[in-house]
Amino acid sequence: MDVIHPFLFLQFFRDILSPLKKYTTESGIDAIAYTWLVMAILFIVAFVVKRGLKRIPGKFQNFMEFFISSIEKLITDNMGDKGKPFFPLIATLAFFILTSNLIGLIPGFYPPTANLNTTVACAIIVFITTHVVGVKVHGITYVKHFLGPVWWLAPFMFFVEIIGHLSRPLSLSFRLFGNMNGHELILIIFFTLAPFLVPLPMVLLGVLIAFLQSFVFMLLATIYIQGSLEEAH
Repeated sequence: MDVIHPFLFLQFFRDILSPLKKYTTESGIDAIAYTWLVMAILFIVAFVVKRGLKRIPGKFQNFMEFFISSIEKLITDNMGDKGKPFFPLIATLAFFILTSNLIGLIPGFYPPTANLNTTVACAIIVFITTHVVGVKVHGITYVKHFLGPVWWLAPFMFFVEIIGHLSRPLSLSFRLFGNMNGHELILIIFFTLAPFLVPLPMVLLGVLIAFLQSFVFMLLATIYIQGSLEEAH
């Protein structure tokens, strides 16, 4: 179930994008509007950080460097040097998902990740990348990843592996969507019925959930791509 906000700061987009109602829900239109907002925020932050780079970094530059180096370390710890080409993709997903999660904590803002369309799109990108990389690295022998270690079980293992791989984007998308949608629903209930109860505990919980869900998505994406790089056994 998608959460529909009674009021949003970008609510006028519901009228501008009303032709899209044939293809998506009202919350889907909200997700599109706030996805563009998230992209604009990330572009502006990247521009400001690049323009303000210093040899002796300030607090914000320190935070950004720590965040980026943590992502790089996660990738190299799981994939080694082979993972470096995938840093831009995984870092982009991490920044996008985290920013999308965090803006939902601001009253009147809608987190795009609370809509299934957004999370499915991110999961499909990871799914396609995984198998394109697998075929590019291993060629036709990539099919061995789906046949299992014992030749006489290959027909059975093929269907099992296919189901397992198809479940990955479902798991990625529904896990992120379910957590963010559920948290958004709780926030709306509190803000509607008892706004004075929301402040610190709910905000701290929301920040924790935002970082945790971003980390889980990034970690699983790294593991899936790393698996396609390995030789089949």
